[in-house]
Amino acid sequence: MAAKAGTGKRPAKLTAKGELTRQRIVVAAAELMFANGVAGTILEDVRESAGVSSSQIYHYFKDKRALVRAVIEHQSDTIVGGQEPLLAQLDSLDGLRLWRDFLVEHQRQLGCRGGCPIGSLGSELAEIDDQARRDVAASFTRWEAGIRGGLRAMRERGELDAASSPDDLALAILSALQGGLLLTQIQRSTRPLETALDAMLSLIHLRTLRSVPLEPVDGTP
Repeated sequence: MAAKAGTGKRPAKLTAKGELTRQRIVVAAAELMFANGVAGTILEDVRESAGVSSSQIYHYFKDKRALVRAVIEHQSDTIVGGQEPLLAQLDSLDGLRLWRDFLVEHQRQLGCRGGCPIGSLGSELAEIDDQARRDVAASFTRWEAGIRGGLRAMRERGELDAASSPDDLALAILSALQGGLLLTQIQRSTRPLETALDAMLSLIHLRTLRSVPLEPVDGTP
């Protein structure tokens, strides 16, 4: 069955060559939308950047809206999927610090430009395309779940205060990350991102310390 009109789903039974062509279109569109925004990207720009014909674009995508949804899926797979090896290690303070350092260094390499590709798509589309908004929300839910899994493991091992909510902490960390990325983009400095993430790590550290029994000062029970 063909993909539903207006979605970014792949047409059924693509050949290997067709899959590569479709992916080339999506990658080109993602790069252009990251640099120029959705509104600033027209299909003619995508056609030229991907080196395809207009008929090829419309073969894979009903319209620009469908292409935008495919771009959201691509950015989710690239950004959240690309972090999954690190997210799998967020079950310790050391793992959280490694993830924090990775995010900060990535922004340094980008010159603090562009912000979060998923967040940028969301802020531009949330009030004009409700389906795109839901797609972006699903991407953030996937990201939040990756953070939450490690925190749950810490609590199950007794390394995190039993009164702490991994769900709330994961949402707070993701919110701090997104806010930090936005200010880092605006200020062209990694300091906002570092400060936001370090504040969350300090909070988790405090809640970790609460779960560790205090040793008697004089060594007696």
